[in-house]
Amino acid sequence: MDRAAVFDVDGTLVDTNHLHVVTWWEAFRQAGHRVPMHAIHRSVGLGSTDLIARLLGEDRDKDRDEELNAAHTTLYAQYFDRLPAFEDAGRLLRRLHENDWAVVLATSASGPELDALRKALDADDAITATASADDVEQGKPAPEPVEHALELAGVDPGRAVFVGDTVWDMRAGSRAGVRCVAVLCGGIARADLEEAGATEVYRDPADLLASLADGPLA
Repeated sequence: MDRAAVFDVDGTLVDTNHLHVVTWWEAFRQAGHRVPMHAIHRSVGLGSTDLIARLLGEDRDKDRDEELNAAHTTLYAQYFDRLPAFEDAGRLLRRLHENDWAVVLATSASGPELDALRKALDADDAITATASADDVEQGKPAPEPVEHALELAGVDPGRAVFVGDTVWDMRAGSRAGVRCVAVLCGGIARADLEEAGATEVYRDPADLLASLADGPLA
């Protein structure tokens, strides 16, 4: 395989963004912080430390970051056995694999959370590799997660497409020199995704699958 389709997972292939919003909101609430849900939604897709920093500021008590992250992880883990993949997400990955694309996941998830996401997708037979939060020093919007995904696939940026749902995804892919494709199912506006670097925008994985013949993953 000499071309790679790199995918974000949360909000792109699995319908989890709003679960993250609610569980982060509750984690902040338990720690005594009032953080609006709309602000959390705009921050989903960042690594936990960057998300906390963006929402609470650099002058926060950084010693409590791990406590906040652990609370979010515990709350979110309640949903691990029923995370819902978007319609045709698994079929999209299998079709690309059949069409000789190396399918690589690039996600800030790791450990049991990543296992739950892969179980929801039910497409392990189509996934060539996974670049998780454990594999990189800097998460999105830094290019490192996408660059690592390309290294795993053994593909140059010019032979790859990155699919994501947030502005952080689009910025990471753009900085890695990869063509960026966005989906709207994560809840971010088309204009924001295009401004961040998306060259094409689709409704969801099902829409992308239906457009394979003449789309960026043709």
